[in-house]
Amino acid sequence: MTDSIAFNGKVLCDTPLLLGEGPSYEPETDTIWWFNILGRELHELHLASGRKSVHPLPRMASVVARIDDDRQLLAMEDGLYIRERATGALSLHAALEADRPENRSNDGRVHPSGALWIGTMGKKAEPEAGAIYHVARGTVTKIFDRIGITNGICFSPDGATGYFVDTKVNRYMKVAVDPATGLPVGEPVIFADQTGTPGGVDGSVCDAEGHVWSARWGQGRVDRYDPAGRLVAHYRTPASQPSCPAFFGPGLDRLLVTTATEGMDKPGPDEGVLLDMGIAVKGRAEVAYRL
Repeated sequence: MTDSIAFNGKVLCDTPLLLGEGPSYEPETDTIWWFNILGRELHELHLASGRKSVHPLPRMASVVARIDDDRQLLAMEDGLYIRERATGALSLHAALEADRPENRSNDGRVHPSGALWIGTMGKKAEPEAGAIYHVARGTVTKIFDRIGITNGICFSPDGATGYFVDTKVNRYMKVAVDPATGLPVGEPVIFADQTGTPGGVDGSVCDAEGHVWSARWGQGRVDRYDPAGRLVAHYRTPASQPSCPAFFGPGLDRLLVTTATEGMDKPGPDEGVLLDMGIAVKGRAEVAYRL
């Protein structure tokens, strides 16, 4: 039986976003970063001070990764860009489906090797329109294709297993990965088959014990899977459309989740906000992208 745990957290940022996504916490600066994808915004929250900034973007973006103290990597509609922190200036690092303007970037995460997995999807979420790419030092390699909505990308603590899902199908997959490069070394197999269940398996993170925490879009919860793929707990959220969790805090022992108001006629006060789940976790720091 799967445990269902009531929400005991709080709102970290009460700005309602149309599509809050792609959160990450940077221990080096004590800062949470996340996106309003459809609003073309990068949001920044300094945890200790509560200082909030919003950075307008020229295109939709969905993933931010640390490079160093001066630069970040952003996954945007048509490619991967290096962002200068001081000025916000963007320079193209690698093109990504630039010949497919009907697509955009979606879910992604940096592997322990420093390589990025980045997924794409159709802007109208067309079936099988997206793919997942491995990006190492600017070299882009397609590793999976025919995916409707790329999501759930995360990695086991040892870097030997990668996870991903097509939210339109809800069949969560895992694949053996070379820990040194982040490239798949086998064929994907089912990790957790959620086909036919309500809501969508969305963004995910893997903790220090190998448990996968996954937002369940449309169902108002974050799910926790054990390393064998068993769904062991539901953690309720006051927002019905949670999109992606992230570990945060100086000890990486807290869990946040982004949410969205997309498609809602009259969103409630807790929809689209950034939530602290109010639970203790054994998290891991996000890995910097290697140039």
